[in-house]
Amino acid sequence: MLKKSSFRKQLENLIHQTENHSYLLAVSGGADSMVLASLFQGLRNEKQNSEYSFQIAHINYKLRGEDSDLDQKVVQDFCEKNHIRFHLYEVSEKDKKPENSIQLWARELRYAFFKEIKEKEKLEFLVTAHHLNDQLETFIINLSKAAGINGLSGIPANDNHILRPLLQFSKQEIYQFAEENNIEFREDLSNKKSDYLRNKIRNEIVPKLQETNDHFLENFKKSSSYLNQTKDFIQKQIQEIENKLIVFNKDHKTLSKEKLDQESDFVKFEILKKYGFNQEEEIPKIFKAENNSSFFSKEYQLIVNRDELIFIEINKETENIQEITLIDRFDFSGNQISINLQDSMEDIDGINKNMEWDFDAEKIQFPLHLRKHKEGDEFYPTGFSGKKKVSKFFRDEKLSILARQKIWILSDGKNSVLGIIPFRQDRRYAKDEKTERILKIFNETKNEI
Repeated sequence: MLKKSSFRKQLENLIHQTENHSYLLAVSGGADSMVLASLFQGLRNEKQNSEYSFQIAHINYKLRGEDSDLDQKVVQDFCEKNHIRFHLYEVSEKDKKPENSIQLWARELRYAFFKEIKEKEKLEFLVTAHHLNDQLETFIINLSKAAGINGLSGIPANDNHILRPLLQFSKQEIYQFAEENNIEFREDLSNKKSDYLRNKIRNEIVPKLQETNDHFLENFKKSSSYLNQTKDFIQKQIQEIENKLIVFNKDHKTLSKEKLDQESDFVKFEILKKYGFNQEEEIPKIFKAENNSSFFSKEYQLIVNRDELIFIEINKETENIQEITLIDRFDFSGNQISINLQDSMEDIDGINKNMEWDFDAEKIQFPLHLRKHKEGDEFYPTGFSGKKKVSKFFRDEKLSILARQKIWILSDGKNSVLGIIPFRQDRRYAKDEKTERILKIFNETKNEI
């Protein structure tokens, strides 16, 4: 039997791990989520303070006609009765339902809605009603996918600001508690159909497993706990190994490629997976890649730099900045305009060297831009006799791919290269004895005390 004291212990254990006390409960109208909402409400009433401040969100997918509307009514009535803030998302024609992968579509839709409400209402945690049977189903699914210990350890009780207080309780215990405490809920009869993998496991495989042992679920709960402890231990060991491989860890993290390659395939995979490189077939390519090769995950760029692996976190705000307008036109009311690059580049990866270039303004077609290197760029660098491709200039200067990515090109309205900041300007546009109007481009770095 699921007792209030048992729930209170689970919930308070999770809350003690958090720093904020505002929650969004995901409530479908089923027994598990309605028990969660009811117990949460009762706990808040008992405490009589804001420690358990929560709101409720519900999705009406419109997949089961009137039944979907009745699910919504149960949740909405509960919220009105208990004066709980209620958030509803009703699926409409603009939400195109796929012909397949309905479950994936529904999951993405609801979590996007939950995220929106959390941000709008400034709620710190999402609370879901996943239970022990969900845990077992997830274990079996992951077992069939060779998911490794992370997959087999199941759904975490506290992960990425999502709390799951009912993971220790079976579906049967939840049904029993709902009946004994007169908690109204709606049964989703579509779960009885074995048309999806999870439903097939729920309706056909789990009952067979439970027939083999009267204490199957209880034993599975213990096994899941052991797996989680094992996972925590392994992750601690992996972190200790990674710490020994760190070469540099300030603006970006750099690991010793040679030392990491000496580790087992498991260790290599676990470390690289932390940075989003979680495809096993990708790992050998990284260690066999040529110098200056790049690999990308959603959050990181990995650069192979000789005997090092450089991990650069992708800045979503600046990664798409490829061009900045420096000046639209030359003001011919004067004979000179001076532009300090620090005024234009303070919010992006700029330059950290002093430089000063004088141009003949009448040789330049405005506007002036700062941009990234493009394939085929070439210029006539000062101090050299001929022209040179920018890419060859980079190689001659022995610039790593990381350094190249931070370099900005000064170009004019015809996209001609006027200079590579802060190395060389193009001598064709430089000031000479005939120059009457000067455009001065300089960078004045500030010395930090």
